[in-house]
Amino acid sequence: MFTEIDTFVNHLVVERGLSAHTMAAYRNDLSALAKFLSPKDNPRFSWGGVDERGIRSFLDDLDKRGYSLSTKSRKIASAKSFFNFLKTEGIVQNNLMQEVRQPRSGQVLPKALSIEEVDLLLNFKAENNSTEDLRDGVMVELMYAAGLRVSELVGLNIRDVDLDIGNVRTIGKGYKERIIPIYETAVESISEYIALIRPIHSQSQKEEALFLNRRGCRLTRQAVWLRLRKLAIKVGVSSKITPHMLRHSFATHLLHGGASLRHVQELLGHSNIATTQIYTHLTDKHIRNEYAKAHPRA
Repeated sequence: MFTEIDTFVNHLVVERGLSAHTMAAYRNDLSALAKFLSPKDNPRFSWGGVDERGIRSFLDDLDKRGYSLSTKSRKIASAKSFFNFLKTEGIVQNNLMQEVRQPRSGQVLPKALSIEEVDLLLNFKAENNSTEDLRDGVMVELMYAAGLRVSELVGLNIRDVDLDIGNVRTIGKGYKERIIPIYETAVESISEYIALIRPIHSQSQKEEALFLNRRGCRLTRQAVWLRLRKLAIKVGVSSKITPHMLRHSFATHLLHGGASLRHVQELLGHSNIATTQIYTHLTDKHIRNEYAKAHPRA
């Protein structure tokens, strides 16, 4: 039952170069589907034995659980891709998910912080010279300076930051490398962190990670999220902040400042400019607000 799922996920790694986060989502969605179709882990279960009744029951269960449209759409998309793979491999005769339509939700605009809120985060003074607070400030600075995904941030090694030139090298979705320039203040903050703070946390010279926890290990995505939320509460920014909001803020503020959409696409590492274009809705709103404030007849 789960062997086919493992084979499919490995196929995605090779064929599409998906990130570990995306692969985990596929695996979780399909494992839940398998457990639903075979609740008692029937050893005689086979994907070829799944019928339309089972698929309808699965879809009904998604409705009953009250998932958001985006979650429901993702789970259906995972199942459609999986059954298409099973058909291609000759494991099933028909893709029973082929005619199932994914629910379409309205466009959700990314949430961005104001420049004032970003300043509050970046100007926070560490309490009692806490090395963790000082490290967190550098992480926030770098995420905002380079528009990094949290997975890219925690994946950074010391060698990925060129302090002489002033850029950071990261591997994004699809294992695509990009080199992002960072402003001088961020370079200075990182340089100071590497020289003074990181050695305090480091337990081994073999550890290459740029950002370490108190045990000298690479920080996790969850740890970054928790530390950012604590910092936000301390400075009076919304407790609902996420690391990705810093990435959204990076893109939005660049566009507000006059950067081209194509340039922002390259900096964010979007393979399709349509993904970047969602930020133009935010800048359009900003322009309308400024127009309403400034025009004498508005």
